[in-house]
Amino acid sequence: MNRTDLYQQIAAEAERGELVFPTSAEVGLRIKRALDDPDASMDQAAKLIQAEPVLTARVVAMANSVSYNRSGREITDLKQAVSRLGFRTLKSLTMSVLTRQIAGSTTDPELKKMSQQLWEHTAHVSALCHVIARRVTHQDPETALLVGILHEVAGFYLIGRAQGKADLLAGDLPDWQGEGEMIVGRVLLKALGVPEAVSTAIEDFWEGYLAMPPTSLGDTLLLAEELAPVPSPLYWAPDGAEQGRPQLEIALDEETLSDIMAESAEDVQSLLAALK
Repeated sequence: MNRTDLYQQIAAEAERGELVFPTSAEVGLRIKRALDDPDASMDQAAKLIQAEPVLTARVVAMANSVSYNRSGREITDLKQAVSRLGFRTLKSLTMSVLTRQIAGSTTDPELKKMSQQLWEHTAHVSALCHVIARRVTHQDPETALLVGILHEVAGFYLIGRAQGKADLLAGDLPDWQGEGEMIVGRVLLKALGVPEAVSTAIEDFWEGYLAMPPTSLGDTLLLAEELAPVPSPLYWAPDGAEQGRPQLEIALDEETLSDIMAESAEDVQSLLAALK
C-alpha cells in the first residue's frame, strides 16, 4: 500500500466511524467517560486517576505549576491536586494522555522520533494557548488549553495507523495536510466527545485564517502555533515557502510580542513541564 492509499483508507474508515484505538488508550478513554459524568465527585476522580501513573504525575505537576499555584505552596497529595485543579483542567490533562496514547507504542525509531516531536510540539502549543488566551485574546484559558492539546489528534492517529510502515511517513506529507487531516480529525473529535467550541477552534486552525485583531479560540491556536519553537513533524511547506504561517507580525507588534513572551515565560515553562 502506498502513502496515498493509506491516507484514503484511513479517511474512508474515519468517515464510516471505524476508528481503531490501541489498547493503551482504553484506560484514558475510561477515565474521560467517568469525568464526563456530572455526578462524579473529587474523591472518585482521584481514585480513577490513580489507575494511570502518567496522568497522576501530570495532575500533581500541573497543580504545582505557576499558573495554578499562585500561593507557592507545593502539594504532593493527589486529592489536594485534584481539588486545586478542578474537573475542567483534569479533563484536559486526561485528554493530553489519551491523545498521545492514540499513537500507540512502537520500537520503530523513525515513528518514535516522529511521535516524540509531535508531542513536544503539542505541549508547547497547549501551554502557549493557555497564556495567549489570558494575555491576548481574552478567551477562557482552560478551554484554550484543551484546544492546544487536541489540535494534532489526527496526526497521532496517523502515526498509530502507520505502525510497521514508517516509510509511508518519510519526507514531505502534502497529501495528508489539509483534506486528509480534516476528514480524520473531525471524526476523531466527534468520537472523543469534544465540546463544540473546541472543535470549532480547531476547524478555524485548519482553515488558517487569523482575524484582526485576534480574539477567538481559533486565533489563540493560530498564534500559539506560530510561537511554538518545535514544529510539527507532519507539517509540509512547498519548496521556498516559509515554515509556519507568517501572521505574527500582522497580529502583534514586536514590542507587544516581546512583552507577552517575557511575562509568560515562567507560565509556559511550568505548564510545559506538567504536560510533557
